[in-house]
Amino acid sequence: MTEPLVFKVTRAAPELVPPAEPTPYEFKELSDIDDQDGLRFLMPLIFFYKKSDRSTLRECDPAKVIKEAVAKALVPYYPFAGRLRERPGRKLVVECNAEGALFIEAHA
Repeated sequence: MTEPLVFKVTRAAPELVPPAEPTPYEFKELSDIDDQDGLRFLMPLIFFYKKSDRSTLRECDPAKVIKEAVAKALVPYYPFAGRLRERPGRKLVVECNAEGALFIEAHA
């Protein structure tokens, strides 16, 4: 039998990436379809990126490039930098407060 493949993952401290520019502070109600009880669950995501061999990225820190891109993307998509809140009657709203998206750098 072959040995199982083992590798070590080192994780940095979690950090919030805010939008790169100021965004409106407001509350956005979710539609009645979006705030159904059966849809209230967390979908954890993990993304893996292969290091590029392109010469333009050799000197760049990939985590820094990704964080800067996320910060820029959060300007037009600013609700993703906010927080989900529940109002009376179990109505869900997004508090667009520019707190930021969670980012955790890891190395394997």
